[in-house]
Amino acid sequence: MLWLTIGFVLGVLLMGAVARQLSLRANKQTREVMKQVRRSERLAEMGRMTSGLAHEIKNPLSTIGLNLQLLHEDLDDLVGELPSGMETDDKIARVQRVFGALGRETQRLKDILEDFLRFAGRMKLEAAETDVHALIEELVDFFGPQAEECGVHLRTQLLAKPSEISVDGKLLKQALLNLMINAVQAMTEAKEKGGDHGGASELMIRTENEEVSGKKGLAIHVTDTGPGIGDEVMKRVFEPYFSTKRGGSGLGLPTSRRIAEEHGGELLVHAEAGRGTDFAIRLPREDINS
Repeated sequence: MLWLTIGFVLGVLLMGAVARQLSLRANKQTREVMKQVRRSERLAEMGRMTSGLAHEIKNPLSTIGLNLQLLHEDLDDLVGELPSGMETDDKIARVQRVFGALGRETQRLKDILEDFLRFAGRMKLEAAETDVHALIEELVDFFGPQAEECGVHLRTQLLAKPSEISVDGKLLKQALLNLMINAVQAMTEAKEKGGDHGGASELMIRTENEEVSGKKGLAIHVTDTGPGIGDEVMKRVFEPYFSTKRGGSGLGLPTSRRIAEEHGGELLVHAEAGRGTDFAIRLPREDINS
């Protein structure tokens, strides 16, 4: 009887200790969740503030750009009325260069703001059943001439059957176009620096049936024959405002990744320095056409 009593008391004490540990763990998890909620709320508020600020900057910037263009045109009209002479011509040429530089920098700022608003703004998906292959062909027809001008051959390797999937076609096109532009710029800059990287530059868009988070999915690969990505750059490739391109905003890849994630998918990259780069937008789907 004594042993039963002792065993009962020890059992109660042990259960109490376990209950306290579970309670402490639950309280800690609750605090962590609340911290994450507060952090998310702060980030959301900051996003709203910065988006509003960007819109406020964009409007007067557009006005500045328009007035610079008008002033430049007025200056061109006045040139014919001014007395000719080497000193006068030099001053006019200098003023024209200044106006040209101001116009280009104003446009660059507008482009940066547009990229920021696309990245930081709220994305409202308007998903509909879309033939991804048809979407890719439209994008290739649109971007192909620009790629060819840069000396890049654009081709596709798509699955044999149509691939119907529920996506926001407009946003998916934007994500793919960002990847294609990034690839062409990388190959073009490599050529300018004297690198051939295997001869002719090529950009391939292909589709594959792949699992996404354990579910059936469709992957769209954007693969180039460019210089690849080194280890140090790879660590920061999706970091906002990080760019190795001249004049790049550093928001193209983060925006593409966000679009993929908004669809419940992901954007992955595989690359080796000197051996090209492969970006893959992987999207979940209910039914796979094999």
